[in-house]
Amino acid sequence: MDRAEKKELVGTLNEVFSTSSVVVVAHYSGLTVAQMQDLRRKMKAQGASVKVTKNRLAKIALEGTDVASIGALLKGPTILAISHDPVAAPKVAVEFAKANEKFVILGGAMGTTALNPDGVRALATMPSLDELRAKLVGLIQAPATKLAQLSTAPAAKLARVFGAYAKRDEAA
Repeated sequence: MDRAEKKELVGTLNEVFSTSSVVVVAHYSGLTVAQMQDLRRKMKAQGASVKVTKNRLAKIALEGTDVASIGALLKGPTILAISHDPVAAPKVAVEFAKANEKFVILGGAMGTTALNPDGVRALATMPSLDELRAKLVGLIQAPATKLAQLSTAPAAKLARVFGAYAKRDEAA
């Protein structure tokens, strides 16, 4: 890789770090190619991405970004899991780490907040943005349907009372 390519890579990484919500750092030493492809596929399915770069270039790219706190974690064979959804990358990384003991989560960052491995696991247990939206829509819709039921209930009761009086008068 020549100097121009390195400069371009650092610029690209800097933009990725600036626009992402969360970055998870992990060691991946000992994983097979098939396992790495599986990880990339799972991350992509959740809207996250996986980057394997030289640690020196990643540290240079981190300068001036909110997630600069992960620079200390970049030692050895590291992998960066990045996502715009604050829960997607940690959720996939934690699930993958459970299945593969050679994948070790070192920590991460969510905005300016540095995360240790327990923080990444805690973030992974939270519901995703889509799940939160679904719950919010459900909460908003529930009162509306109850209100509609309440507003139609008195009219239905009145109709049944009038119907009962009408049947009584017909019988008499």
